[in-house]
Amino acid sequence: MKAFRKLTTLALACLMVVMSVVGLVSCGNSNAWPVDEATGLTELYIGGIGPLTGDYANYGESVKQGAVLAAEEINAAGGVNGFKLIVNYEDSQGAADSAVSAYGKHMDDGMKVSLGGVLSGETASVVAAAKDDGILILTPSASSVAAIDGNDAAFRVCFSDPDQGYAAAQYVRDYNLGTKVAVFYASDNDYCVGLYESFASKKDDYGFEIVEVQTFDDSTKTDFSTQINAIAASGAEVVFVPIYAAEAAQFLTQAEGKLDIPVFGCDGFDGLLTKISDVSDANGVLMLTPFTADSPETNVQAFVTAYTAKYNTIPDQFAADGYDAIFAIKAALEKAELSSEDVENFNDRMVAAIKDITIVGTTGEMSWQDDGNVAKDAKLMEFVDGKVVAYVAK
Repeated sequence: MKAFRKLTTLALACLMVVMSVVGLVSCGNSNAWPVDEATGLTELYIGGIGPLTGDYANYGESVKQGAVLAAEEINAAGGVNGFKLIVNYEDSQGAADSAVSAYGKHMDDGMKVSLGGVLSGETASVVAAAKDDGILILTPSASSVAAIDGNDAAFRVCFSDPDQGYAAAQYVRDYNLGTKVAVFYASDNDYCVGLYESFASKKDDYGFEIVEVQTFDDSTKTDFSTQINAIAASGAEVVFVPIYAAEAAQFLTQAEGKLDIPVFGCDGFDGLLTKISDVSDANGVLMLTPFTADSPETNVQAFVTAYTAKYNTIPDQFAADGYDAIFAIKAALEKAELSSEDVENFNDRMVAAIKDITIVGTTGEMSWQDDGNVAKDAKLMEFVDGKVVAYVAK
């Protein structure tokens, strides 16, 4: 009996050692980064979130398509530092709670870098949820100040709302668009409110007067006749319209024959031609953007050619922002000298690297500040006969 007990005890001890080893191996395997069998490259999971259905799906699809194209091009060239970039997108339908759930799913699936959200509100929720994770967030298109506020690992490729509003005010002066300005915006949308407030704050500096302010909200966004009539009667020489493309299309359609002054919007006007039934209604409309598909720059034309071939449509600024975000991630990997063989302190090294790179993207030369904002130039564009072209002062 004693011998049997000794044997049993020894067997149990050995079994515990084996189980411990197996447990360690299993744990190690669950945390290991997956490897693409065809190429032998380590897969780097990049997660994106945005509206892929609903009224704002054009923005989400554009960002997603630009990001996917960039990853495909990088992977076709051999990847980066032993990594194959894998871009996965989840549909938020533009809702903050859905975006947070999508972020959690990405993390469960092994996400290493986040593209945040497409819209500002959903991105703010994701950025808050991600604060303790330390993961690099590089949103291509969320422009509100609050979208990346409070998380030192959050950055953006697009302009912030204040930057756009300030630039729009400057362009009103520089291009002599008018000294009497009307404004039409959504009072319940952070993007629209932020642009209006920053634009209005510069009126004295740039020598113009805001003679009329009209608003709408989600419950009144189908009939703008009252607002249009008020703007027409105000004596304004230009109307600043910091809203999204779907509402802008309705505004322009309803304003046809009633307003004979320039309509000036920001990057939310991207995608306008896909929302408006008669593209001639957009003729003469101005838009502030860092990207134009007719730019003669070699890198822009290469992107436009590849994007058009893949998706059978010309890319807008949101597609360009998604594309540039992936190449910024590539540049950060290279700057941090991170490889698939050395991923120690991955998050900290990526966050530090993004602040120390400068890239020439399709939306211009850009670098990133400690507060997460990007430094780059804007362009004033005009819609002409179904195309977006560089504005020429009249």
